[in-house]
Amino acid sequence: MESVALESVVARAATAFPAVDPEERTRDRVLNAVLEHGPISAAELGDLLGFTPAAVRRHLDHLSRDGVIEVKRATRAGAGAGRPARRYVLSSQGQSTLGNDYLDIATLALQRLGEMAGPDAVRQFAVERFGDMERRYAPEINAAGPDITARAQALSEALSRDGFVASTASIEAKAPLPAALSSVQLCQGHCPIQQLAAQFPVFCDVETEVFARLVGVDVRRLSTLARGGHVCTTHIPTGRPAARGPHSPAATPGNLDEVSNHLQERP
Repeated sequence: MESVALESVVARAATAFPAVDPEERTRDRVLNAVLEHGPISAAELGDLLGFTPAAVRRHLDHLSRDGVIEVKRATRAGAGAGRPARRYVLSSQGQSTLGNDYLDIATLALQRLGEMAGPDAVRQFAVERFGDMERRYAPEINAAGPDITARAQALSEALSRDGFVASTASIEAKAPLPAALSSVQLCQGHCPIQQLAAQFPVFCDVETEVFARLVGVDVRRLSTLARGGHVCTTHIPTGRPAARGPHSPAATPGNLDEVSNHLQERP
């Protein structure tokens, strides 16, 4: 009798928690790859994931129909004239799908805070939020030493652990351009507070200021998800030394207003 009862429980559990469709698991892998590496072509996805071109396109078509990815047409440098390549990125709907269920409540709360105490109160809220991030990240980034590229990579790894799906790409200045123009682009493929930042851009401003202090040089925001970009991109110059010693403590959130005007996001 006990054996029959156990089999019954197992059967009910299997019904309540059905196995995940292998197609869905594969599609999730494609979606995550687009999130992390986009804009990316179908051929690049196939090489990255080890899928056939037909399999990749089947999943891309499905994700496109669901509205979670979209096509960006881009011409590669040096590729010459011709039809722009189809490259895939996460759509606004896709970003929202990965968002936080509590953002609506947070947005309403900040709206109310701004109405009652003014915009400075909203900025102070952002300062406190990113101040915690800065305190957590600073020891790890300082441990990377004085090299700006290494510090940017350490920042990228810390951001990825917090769900920002970050990556870096080095851009070396080639002759006749001076080496001082070399840089790193820090990209964030996901923003947990995208909806919030779209309504309150001060969150992007304060985050950029924190990045500048952590890596030790003035940085510039080139694009943000909150303003319609397919990723958040931060330009980090590497051709000059850090503005402060690599092992000095990160600036306190109270010093935010002293950051250079170069930190303002490009329109």
